[in-house]
Amino acid sequence: MKESVQSPEESGKRRDIKALLAVIPPAEELRKRERVVTEMRLRLKYNPEVKPGTIHLNPELAKELSVSDYAEISVHGKRVKLRAVLNENVPKGEVWGSSDLRSIGIADNSLVTIRAAKA
Repeated sequence: MKESVQSPEESGKRRDIKALLAVIPPAEELRKRERVVTEMRLRLKYNPEVKPGTIHLNPELAKELSVSDYAEISVHGKRVKLRAVLNENVPKGEVWGSSDLRSIGIADNSLVTIRAAKA
């Protein structure tokens, strides 16, 4: 014997719309994804212990940005690829560079964007 499926109107019951919508997740849940940080704006400070052609970063920051060997810094449309050296003494909110960066127009205490350099 076949059971017949009745619509809510036929059965005399009305379905609660809130109960039906409870199955649909809110828009925030649909967009909730882990954001991968690819670049960050930090202060670049000159430090005499940094060799020309390198920058010193905090290891936690390097891991967060996926920086391994080289990092790219950019400021005012200038991009420079430099060897990244991990240094525990560098505060997480800044990057240390050598004073030779002045020759390409990057001043001490500049706000720069740093990212992992493309191979």
